[in-house]
Amino acid sequence: MKLLAVETATEACSAALYLDGEVLERYQVSQRDHAQLILPMIDGLMSEAGLTLSALDALAFGRGPGSFTGVRIATGVIHGIALGGDLPVVPVSTLAAVAQEFFDRNTDGCDTVFTAMDARMGEIYFAVYRQRETGIAELLGEEKVTPASEIVFPDLTGAGIGTGWGVYREALLQRLAGRVGLIETDNLPRAGAIARLGAHGFALGLAVDVEDAQPVYLRNKVAKKESER
Repeated sequence: MKLLAVETATEACSAALYLDGEVLERYQVSQRDHAQLILPMIDGLMSEAGLTLSALDALAFGRGPGSFTGVRIATGVIHGIALGGDLPVVPVSTLAAVAQEFFDRNTDGCDTVFTAMDARMGEIYFAVYRQRETGIAELLGEEKVTPASEIVFPDLTGAGIGTGWGVYREALLQRLAGRVGLIETDNLPRAGAIARLGAHGFALGLAVDVEDAQPVYLRNKVAKKESER
């Protein structure tokens, strides 16, 4: 299985190749250079692996939630590559990628995470994930955009991860009192995790045609009127 993945939904820009279980990744944090960074990252990875588009089985991309501009960049890049190579696409949640990256490196046996990404405007993107026996992050409930003080969660304990924990730590801990031990606030979605989740999704038959590979913003309104804030 050979799959190319990209992720640009946050300040982290990355690309990765999944090569029969091995993952190669390029990663850089940049506030606004994703459009200039992502294609050279892809070219570098393909060159390093000695691959052409015809050697790939599928593509994957971070479909959001996240920055509207960032999510559109990943979507546009993958659409272009998919059309050029006639390749199927696996859309992957950026919240799932944050959870997967944690599970991939965590060694203390924590199998549940309360994932929160800062969504601006006083809100977070929030979801709860559990690690399956296969090592893959599984969504419990739904992904939502919500004020931190209004999150809905299952009766579980776990780790609090993601940039939302840095901004809304107090409000989240008030809601999740006694349920959270470890807290990490620098977690950003990475293409390596997108690649692993994409390969898993492909094996499950979740790949779609390029026209059906669409972004998921969760929030429909880019900005709120002052009276609504």
